[in-house]
Amino acid sequence: MSSRYPIPAGESRIELLVKNSRFIGRAGYTPSVESARLFIEQVKTEESGSSHAVYAFAVGHGATVTHGMSDAGEPSGTAGRPALAVVKGSGLGDVTVVIIRYFGGTKLGTGGLVKAYTETAQLALAELPLTEKVERKQVQVIVSYPFYEQTKRLIETHHGQVENEEFTTEVTIQLTFIVDDLPGFESAIVELTRGEVVVEVWD
Repeated sequence: MSSRYPIPAGESRIELLVKNSRFIGRAGYTPSVESARLFIEQVKTEESGSSHAVYAFAVGHGATVTHGMSDAGEPSGTAGRPALAVVKGSGLGDVTVVIIRYFGGTKLGTGGLVKAYTETAQLALAELPLTEKVERKQVQVIVSYPFYEQTKRLIETHHGQVENEEFTTEVTIQLTFIVDDLPGFESAIVELTRGEVVVEVWD
């Protein structure tokens, strides 16, 4: 699993008119299945009076992703599935797209529905502000006093964040590291102290 992946940094709302049917695409950041469901309910409440509230979500990323979708009463395979295909193709994690349809009186047919839901999902995701989710780990380092200053410099060089320090017979430093920066720090500190260091890593 990649330790970094793109996620929404906010929400988006777009509208698409297809043969008098209004499609409203809403997308947002949902780091859990529970938050995805809450976002879906929130959109349904805010866009009340609609004919259908189709959704697709991806929680997590890569090998540990959970997908969900609903056709919300549209013919099977014409709404939720194309929306989910767009979500999967976007490469985004922790994202939910909800597409609200206000029926305009003209039937679109299955091909028309697939096209409309696909386009609405694409537009909603294209408008999303993005950021990067970075996996971090908790690290505890125990060093003797002679190595303290150099250890602090190493932590800075490898972009570690000091959370806490305890000074007893030795120095215990609690840190947070971006996963990608951790191996370089570990090998550097072992080299600095000639192996006289305790490094513990938690997920």
